Amino acid sequence: MPSPHPDWRHRLAHALPSTGWRTRFAPAPTGYLHLGHLVNALHVWGMARAHGGTVLLRIEDHDGTRCRPEYEAALLDDLEWLGLHPDVYAPPTFRADWSGHAARQSNQHARYATALESLQAAGLVYPCRCTRRDIAIQVPHQPGEEPCYPGTCREASVPPGESFARRVRLDPFIAGFDDLRLGPMVHEPARQCGDLLVRDRHAQWTYQFAVVVDDQAHDIDVVIRGEDLLASTGRQLQLAALLGRTRPLRFLHHALLVHPDGSKLSKATRDTSLREMRAAGARPEALLAEAARRAGLVQRDTLPVTALAELFG
Repeated sequence: MPSPHPDWRHRLAHALPSTGWRTRFAPAPTGYLHLGHLVNALHVWGMARAHGGTVLLRIEDHDGTRCRPEYEAALLDDLEWLGLHPDVYAPPTFRADWSGHAARQSNQHARYATALESLQAAGLVYPCRCTRRDIAIQVPHQPGEEPCYPGTCREASVPPGESFARRVRLDPFIAGFDDLRLGPMVHEPARQCGDLLVRDRHAQWTYQFAVVVDDQAHDIDVVIRGEDLLASTGRQLQLAALLGRTRPLRFLHHALLVHPDGSKLSKATRDTSLREMRAAGARPEALLAEAARRAGLVQRDTLPVTALAELFG
């Protein structure tokens, strides 16, 4: 992973749009929020408050097999308790307005279908019968390394009714971008990941596809997320270009909270949730301070939500 520029926080004032830009906090309700999510929230709200941005809250519940209503309700409650209120849903009405709002992915099938149809009309989409196991067997790779899809079904004329899965052709493309924290980057998606899966065999829209379509629909200017998603940036930029995006998009990838063995905090491994910390008596300003300390942003015992802008000013 590239090292961050030592002065990256002070450079934000010149690297971000001057005013009126939009970012988003986009959790997936597949478990309870933990300190890793709070680190992301600190960056999202802190940068927006410091530099004239606004925050959209988007529930990324495209994975119908893992997302649960109780997790969504819990994350909304945690954000309210922390005082992290998205600008689009200013309290006290955002909870009442949330049900059925456009910023939940599960109710945007028509939006994604329209985007897919535009790519199909350009001859860029094909059915795919390959499973993850098939690809892993075909493409030698090291543990933890992403196998590049070899294009097995690209010219195989798989009947459309055989599988719900669809891939988008990614021809050679150089995706250059200047990460606001890590500096200049160059990705080549065709060599990195190959043709992109946009709908899986269960007819679910993939993260890579849904996030690109939504960021365009929601007028997102700045994507702030963890370093684990850095490798997704080039393919998302290429897909956005294929979908006709012309609005400039900036990225910042922040450091992750990790265990001593280097593995990141995860809902899947049941890392201590914010709800458990709340139940044990933690206060919002103490949790915000702990997240900020562990992210290397500031050394304080308490951090009120009103002081987040100070971390990035």
